[in-house]
Amino acid sequence: MRIRVINPNTSASMTATIEASAKAAAAPGTIIEAVTPTMGPASIEGHYDEALAVPGVLTEVARGVADGVDGFVLACFGDPGMDAARELAAGRPVIGIAQAAMHLAALAARGFAVVTTLSRTAGRAWDLARTYGFADRCREVLACEVPVLAVDSAEDMVADLAREALTHDGVEAIVLGCAGMAEMAARVSAKTGAPVIDGVGAGVGLVETMVRNGVRGSARGEYAAPLPKRYVGLLEPFTVS
Repeated sequence: MRIRVINPNTSASMTATIEASAKAAAAPGTIIEAVTPTMGPASIEGHYDEALAVPGVLTEVARGVADGVDGFVLACFGDPGMDAARELAAGRPVIGIAQAAMHLAALAARGFAVVTTLSRTAGRAWDLARTYGFADRCREVLACEVPVLAVDSAEDMVADLAREALTHDGVEAIVLGCAGMAEMAARVSAKTGAPVIDGVGAGVGLVETMVRNGVRGSARGEYAAPLPKRYVGLLEPFTVS
């Protein structure tokens, strides 16, 4: 099985961190291919960044389909371009790390909190919780106010916020709200005594489960292939024939 893990930003060092976490979570025999888009923002810290990350994500999905990979993980907590990626994936599973982490957190506990990077991204986390059906399970979103590209140095702050969240009514598990936090999940869990879910590992596991059970993504309705259409200007390479 080959899973392509796409880092939607253009930071190669973050891709390396994501790749290590994905490989650690993968089952024996699963090949992890972590990729960095050639276009897009250096980090994703708001709606503008997220919108401009999508063309790079879609390019990597198209390349993965051409290369014959079995599924994709989108390794940014905003799950940028996930629905569009599913249109391109021709039935291959496409899992965003926020969706994956929230599903696992709901299996682990009645309620969870998200610990994220900057407070300006908290609204997106709340939006996704509602979209994915976890509005009643997501009890809190807390931000450590550390930029995405520096989050690997913020483990103590993440652990402190996780402890704070666990004092709130109904919070019994923690979701890490950034792919750059992936490698600290086990340590933060040990420090807090609570389940801590990393979406990168969760995403890899869900793609593996879908592929092994023969569950393909839908290629009908909204997730049917994009309609043939000409795109112009900078988007001309995305023309569908």
